[in-house]
Amino acid sequence: MGSAITGEQQSIQILRLPAVCQVTGLSRSMIYQLEAERGSPSRVRIATRAVGWIEGKVQSWLAERVSRSRDERASALRAGPEAIVPQR
Repeated sequence: MGSAITGEQQSIQILRLPAVCQVTGLSRSMIYQLEAERGSPSRVRIATRAVGWIEGKVQSWLAERVSRSRDERASALRAGPEAIVPQR
Protein backbone atom coordinates (compact mmCIF):
# COMPACT_ATOMS: atom_id res chain seq x y z
CA MET A 1 0.00 0.00 0.00
CA GLY A 2 3.05 2.27 0.10
CA SER A 3 4.02 4.40 -2.84
CA ALA A 4 6.22 2.77 -5.43
CA ILE A 5 9.57 4.41 -6.11
CA THR A 6 10.99 3.90 -9.56
CA GLY A 7 14.61 2.88 -10.10
CA GLU A 8 15.43 6.32 -11.49
CA GLN A 9 14.14 8.06 -8.37
CA GLN A 10 16.20 5.77 -6.14
CA SER A 11 19.49 6.18 -7.93
CA ILE A 12 19.76 9.82 -8.91
CA GLN A 13 23.36 10.86 -8.43
CA ILE A 14 24.49 14.46 -8.73
CA LEU A 15 27.94 15.21 -10.09
CA ARG A 16 29.64 18.45 -9.16
CA LEU A 17 31.71 20.31 -11.75
CA PRO A 18 35.10 18.67 -11.02
CA ALA A 19 33.51 15.23 -11.44
CA VAL A 20 31.82 16.27 -14.71
CA CYS A 21 35.18 17.54 -15.98
CA GLN A 22 36.83 14.26 -15.02
CA VAL A 23 34.11 12.04 -16.51
CA THR A 24 33.86 13.95 -19.79
CA GLY A 25 37.49 14.99 -20.18
CA LEU A 26 36.29 18.52 -20.92
CA SER A 27 37.38 21.76 -19.29
CA ARG A 28 35.11 23.83 -17.09
CA SER A 29 34.70 26.50 -19.78
CA MET A 30 33.84 23.93 -22.47
CA ILE A 31 31.19 22.35 -20.26
CA TYR A 32 29.54 25.73 -19.72
CA GLN A 33 29.87 26.62 -23.42
CA LEU A 34 28.24 23.37 -24.54
CA GLU A 35 25.48 23.85 -21.99
CA ALA A 36 24.81 27.37 -23.30
CA GLU A 37 24.61 26.00 -26.85
CA ARG A 38 22.22 23.28 -25.64
CA GLY A 39 24.85 20.73 -26.62
CA SER A 40 25.15 19.04 -23.24
CA PRO A 41 23.02 18.27 -20.20
CA SER A 42 21.90 21.24 -18.14
CA ARG A 43 22.93 21.70 -14.55
CA VAL A 44 20.41 21.58 -11.74
CA ARG A 45 20.36 23.80 -8.69
CA ILE A 46 20.93 21.70 -5.58
CA ALA A 47 21.30 24.57 -3.09
CA THR A 48 21.35 28.35 -3.08
CA ARG A 49 24.92 28.53 -4.39
CA ALA A 50 25.47 24.98 -5.61
CA VAL A 51 24.72 23.25 -8.89
CA GLY A 52 25.37 19.80 -10.23
CA TRP A 53 24.65 17.54 -13.17
CA ILE A 54 22.56 14.37 -13.07
CA GLU A 55 25.01 11.52 -13.60
CA GLY A 56 22.65 9.47 -15.75
CA LYS A 57 22.11 12.38 -18.15
CA VAL A 58 25.85 13.00 -18.37
CA GLN A 59 26.48 9.30 -19.09
CA SER A 60 23.70 9.22 -21.72
CA TRP A 61 25.10 12.35 -23.36
CA LEU A 62 28.57 10.80 -23.47
CA ALA A 63 27.23 7.56 -24.95
CA GLU A 64 25.39 9.55 -27.62
CA ARG A 65 28.56 11.51 -28.47
CA VAL A 66 30.59 8.31 -28.77
CA SER A 67 27.95 6.68 -30.95
CA ARG A 68 27.64 9.72 -33.20
CA SER A 69 31.41 9.97 -33.53
CA ARG A 70 31.70 6.31 -34.52
CA ASP A 71 28.83 6.62 -37.00
CA GLU A 72 30.45 9.67 -38.63
CA ARG A 73 33.82 7.91 -38.82
CA ALA A 74 32.26 4.76 -40.31
CA SER A 75 30.39 6.84 -42.90
CA ALA A 76 33.62 8.59 -43.84
CA LEU A 77 35.42 5.26 -44.19
CA ARG A 78 32.69 3.94 -46.49
CA ALA A 79 32.91 7.11 -48.58
CA GLY A 80 36.62 6.60 -49.19
CA PRO A 81 39.94 7.92 -47.92
CA GLU A 82 39.44 11.41 -49.34
CA ALA A 83 36.37 11.88 -47.09
CA ILE A 84 38.26 11.20 -43.86
CA VAL A 85 39.00 14.33 -41.91
CA PRO A 86 42.13 14.04 -39.76
CA GLN A 87 41.43 13.95 -36.03
CA ARG A 88 42.98 16.65 -33.83
